[in-house]
Amino acid sequence: MPEHQRLDVSEVGDVTVVRFVDRRILDATSIEELGVELFALIEQENRKKLLLNFAGVEFLSSAALNKLIILEKKARRIGGKLKLSNLKPEIYEVFVITRLHQLFDIKDEEKEALEAF
Repeated sequence: MPEHQRLDVSEVGDVTVVRFVDRRILDATSIEELGVELFALIEQENRKKLLLNFAGVEFLSSAALNKLIILEKKARRIGGKLKLSNLKPEIYEVFVITRLHQLFDIKDEEKEALEAF
């Protein structure tokens, strides 16, 4: 399993659970690294069920949102599924304002998201 700098990756059954190392996902360098690591889960490791747990994330930039949109498209392209969980209310609000809550399958808790696969 490759080493991740920006992600904490674990397995729950056949679902890859991803937690973010950074509490604030803001600067261009870390967002680029984050994108590379996320995309590698699908493109190189061929993981088809991804759950992104945002419990430790306090702030997400629009550039980070763009990486998530690309990840969703990549997952769909290989017949995979992507779910998000544990978004803080202020982050969820950004998803609502940008209408991204319609694109992503967002659950309140990790357990609920795992059961939805």
